Amino acid sequence: MAKLGEKKRKFLEENPFVGTATTLCEDGSPHSTIVWVDVDDGKISFNTARGRAKSEHLERDPRASLLVVDPNDTHKWVAVSGPAEVTETGADAQIDKLAKKYLGKDEYPWRNPAEQRVKVVIEAEKVDAAGFDD
Repeated sequence: MAKLGEKKRKFLEENPFVGTATTLCEDGSPHSTIVWVDVDDGKISFNTARGRAKSEHLERDPRASLLVVDPNDTHKWVAVSGPAEVTETGADAQIDKLAKKYLGKDEYPWRNPAEQRVKVVIEAEKVDAAGFDD
């Protein structure tokens, strides 16, 4: 498994930059969406809800990638790809943590009691990056 490295981890952890998550549709075509990015025990992670395309794709085929580009310097970016685990464990706490990072709010303001939040954690098989020296 690949490692993020300290500077790349901090870049993802500390900056409220959105990422582009890519999963695979049933026909094998890519499906890309914008997500809020978290780092969970050194692994890149994001949050979604059961029933959405991302979670359904990953339940069928766990291959995923996530790309985060610094909007202030588009030559600085991190991309992680590998199998993803979809879990309900810690998902509600994570969406609140992400609401704090991205919105400055203590709780996710669009919580829907009919939805089951899930956390998606990517096990990095490959890490690509530019603009870092580690």
